[in-house]
Amino acid sequence: MIRWKSILVTTLLMVLPLTACETPAPTPPANSQAPSSPAATTSRLETVKSRGKLICGVDGGIPGFSYVDQDGKYSGIDVDVCRAVAAALFNDPNAVEYRNLDSTERFTALSSGEVDMLARNTTWTISRDTSVGLEFAPTTFYDGQGMMVRADSGIKTLKDLQGKSVCVESGTTSELNLTDNLRKQAVEAETVTFQQAEPAYAAYAEGRCDGITSDKSQLVARRSNLPNPEEHILLEVTMSKEPLGPVTINNDSAWFDAVKWVTYALIEGEELGITQANVDEMKTSTDPTIKRFLGIEGDLGKGMGLSNDFAYNVIKQVGNYGEVYDRNLGEKSQFKLPRGQNDLWTNGGLLYSPPFR
Repeated sequence: MIRWKSILVTTLLMVLPLTACETPAPTPPANSQAPSSPAATTSRLETVKSRGKLICGVDGGIPGFSYVDQDGKYSGIDVDVCRAVAAALFNDPNAVEYRNLDSTERFTALSSGEVDMLARNTTWTISRDTSVGLEFAPTTFYDGQGMMVRADSGIKTLKDLQGKSVCVESGTTSELNLTDNLRKQAVEAETVTFQQAEPAYAAYAEGRCDGITSDKSQLVARRSNLPNPEEHILLEVTMSKEPLGPVTINNDSAWFDAVKWVTYALIEGEELGITQANVDEMKTSTDPTIKRFLGIEGDLGKGMGLSNDFAYNVIKQVGNYGEVYDRNLGEKSQFKLPRGQNDLWTNGGLLYSPPFR
């Protein structure tokens, strides 16, 4: 779920050498603020390494993405991104402290330093990348907004929502996209808003709304928790583009680079055919691309403040992107979602890593 968060405006004072001309800081857009990194010059990368563990903000309530079970065990594709970063930093995917954050808390928690990064279904948008001051690592799941209704409701299209009601989390892009799409279709429907996701899905389950809208992946995951999942369907409609991925704070390129290239390592590992099962064997490869990727040759990790074998540790401890997808969302999961646009570019998907060289 995507959340528009307005934060109090602050002024960034930039002190330049006396011989330079002073340039006023740009005025942020009204009702917004770019959360800035802490004033200290130390990168979050060094802070995390010194602490010995990663603090990762997740949702915690979406099966397949980030979900904590009754035993306190976390799982999901977003969780595995956190684990991959920890594996790259510490050669230990379990060196992670998870913080469950709803869409009202996530950006504040990141900007204040409460968490080191977000890995919780956050959509990459222009305003978040600029005025809100976030840095978006590579997209780990390409999604789109959908609509879930009861199978016996007779609702087949958005036009069939005329005079009916739709549950949605307030202040999110889902709410805005719903309004836009209903206006475009000239449909008058009641929008029933909720501050958090859980009450929204509870209201839908109780029949207080005729439909509920969110990212399609979230609807599929949430449907699995309804009393009778087979009684609910997703309409054949996509109301928006929702590129989801990890997020760091602005103005900390060292930390952003580390999270970015760890994410790319998951994708590149799959493209190179390197898996948890064969990664040790691949260390003997004569292919220079594989040797650089696994840290046998070169110093790609050192240039980021990581060990040269950071990608090896990621694949060995967590797996490549295909393995992560398969166990959380694909054939080895309860959802069995086809890869589609979340496949490698070589297979007609959108996942593509820059060269590791």
